[in-house]
Amino acid sequence: MQSQTRGGTRWRRFAVVMVPSLAATAAIGVAVAQGALAASFSVSGQQFQVTAQKIHGAGFVQYGALDQTKAGGKPVAVVGINKAEITGLCQAVTVPTGLGFDLSMKLTAGGGDKQVNAEKLYIDAEAMDADATFKNVDIGVSVDNTTKGPGPAAEGKDRSGAHVPGSFAQQAEEVWFENVDQKAWATSAGTFTLPGLHMSVGTGAAKCPGK
Repeated sequence: MQSQTRGGTRWRRFAVVMVPSLAATAAIGVAVAQGALAASFSVSGQQFQVTAQKIHGAGFVQYGALDQTKAGGKPVAVVGINKAEITGLCQAVTVPTGLGFDLSMKLTAGGGDKQVNAEKLYIDAEAMDADATFKNVDIGVSVDNTTKGPGPAAEGKDRSGAHVPGSFAQQAEEVWFENVDQKAWATSAGTFTLPGLHMSVGTGAAKCPGK
């Protein structure tokens, strides 16, 4: 990870779902109850684990939002990155079958000197632990006024109703994450290049290295 420079902020074991974001999530619940929010991004309702050794992102934004499942709305913290380079990516999901066993899938990519590259990357996360450094970070900016990352103004129609207008957000010119371990409900990207991709399917629980 690059050493901290002027304009950078370093937080050890930073949780992306911060207290202000939890407050934003509470505001989402009120907005939904009042019929003011029409979240339109539907997810399967199956949580999965994503880990990475390192992530470098150019153009970062994070804000509270609501994904839709069959069971109702799911509060998430949307992490948006314009351009991301990821080392040691792993994704694991365990799906109950109702037949007395679980079905699992595990995906790895970007090992060694090969990096995963993504553009317009969005991660709808419930929690994320990492060692983090931010360059020129703004905390508490209105979500509709974010300019450093792919905020709601830059999103496609599938996500246009998933945020609360005027709510809390944070942004940074660049971010560096190490030892990333997150629980997510959805990931999407404009482009996703996965060198050294390996996928395995089996029974039982799937887990990536991490917590």
